Amino acid sequence: MAKRKTKFMCQECGYESPKWMGKCPGCGEWNKMVEEVEKPANSRRGAFAHSQGMGTASKATPITTIETISEPRVLTESQELNRVLGGGVVRGSLVLIGGDPGIGKSTLLLQVSSQLAKKNHSVLYISGEESMRQTKLRADRLSITSEQLLVYSETSLEEISRTIEQTSPAFVIVDSIQTIYHPEVTSAPGSVSQVRECTAELMRIAKTKGIAIFIVGHVTKEGSIAGPRLLEHMVDTVLYFEGERHHTYRILRAVKNRFGSTNEMGIFEMKEMGLEEVANPSEIFLEERSEGAAGSTVVASMEGTRPVLVEIQALISPTSFGNPRRMATGIDHNRVPLLMAVLEKRVGLLLQNQDAYLKVAGGVKLDEPAIDLAVAVSIASSFRDKPTRATDCVIGEVGLTGEVRRVSRIEQRVQEAAKLGFERVILPANNIGGWQAPAGVQLIGVNSVSEALNEALGR
Repeated sequence: MAKRKTKFMCQECGYESPKWMGKCPGCGEWNKMVEEVEKPANSRRGAFAHSQGMGTASKATPITTIETISEPRVLTESQELNRVLGGGVVRGSLVLIGGDPGIGKSTLLLQVSSQLAKKNHSVLYISGEESMRQTKLRADRLSITSEQLLVYSETSLEEISRTIEQTSPAFVIVDSIQTIYHPEVTSAPGSVSQVRECTAELMRIAKTKGIAIFIVGHVTKEGSIAGPRLLEHMVDTVLYFEGERHHTYRILRAVKNRFGSTNEMGIFEMKEMGLEEVANPSEIFLEERSEGAAGSTVVASMEGTRPVLVEIQALISPTSFGNPRRMATGIDHNRVPLLMAVLEKRVGLLLQNQDAYLKVAGGVKLDEPAIDLAVAVSIASSFRDKPTRATDCVIGEVGLTGEVRRVSRIEQRVQEAAKLGFERVILPANNIGGWQAPAGVQLIGVNSVSEALNEALGR
């Protein structure tokens, strides 16, 4: 790797300096000077252009004359991972996966490496946090043995690039990007400059050589990936591995994907022998549901192309303070006071002196509008202390005037409810018609929140 000069640039005003300064002379801000590697003026064109087969000179081209080709994908044995990635791993892609410490990122990627190696794909697993013996111990625990899986413990990007050049793998795993350092950047590993330069070099390798590279990123206390936000913009796909460390279920979801949908979700269960896929997550989320408990409602939510049945729980109790509390876990906390205002204004429930606590059971995060009606029914059920039927499923979006609006993909939602034995589905009246309901399922169409509460809780 050729010797390159560095400079310091202010992230606020762009002021450049040959040395670091605490206060920027340009804008007067403190601690905004970040080290960057100077690129020669005659540097070659971007790696992405070379990876697309462009010539030495490009020109503006009508979009109708550009030929499109489908991105070749490599399928792993994990159907959940394939779904989240949009149908498999794309060659030449750069995938960033983040998650809390101990959540299972290294375990997941080591298992994926083994699956790809079994299909005669050469995989290079680079660990900057563990020695090769430690990686081998985890592999023994997961019963991973393959000659195609190469393990390498290194933190120098120069040595990593040389090893990739020598071994020519089809897939590369880098665990983690915060431990890798660029030899020409003097700042410490994990700093903004180091993370940015190392990611840019890995992206160049991925695009020019057609190698799919997975990089692991640490997360902050707020749960976002540590380092500059530019890191998420540079990569092709950003995955988050979520879940409670003390619970066995893990959720893998994409927040950015240039090769597929960002609404997909994969669910895994952490066991002694590693992560196992959960084929039917609806059963998992409802297996501990208490029958006859007030404040509990089941909703069919869409996670990408997959319908998932989850339980929404609400607890309404008189407040002891002047300002009642509104707390929510798993849904947007701003949605709770909005729906409570609709119930108070349109239905007549006196909720202004009540504390409200809502939770989505199972650790799932829901953000689609189709869960509005289920949240409203849960709140009214807890307030009236009347349980809903155990075989009822509630679906619908609620407007500020109290109307229940249609939702998308109603057929898949109802079919999933029928599969788990639900007998009644309360849904928007505009969604009824044009399709056939499964046998044994009664569809109850409602136009307003008041009608939905009458059907779910009785008059």
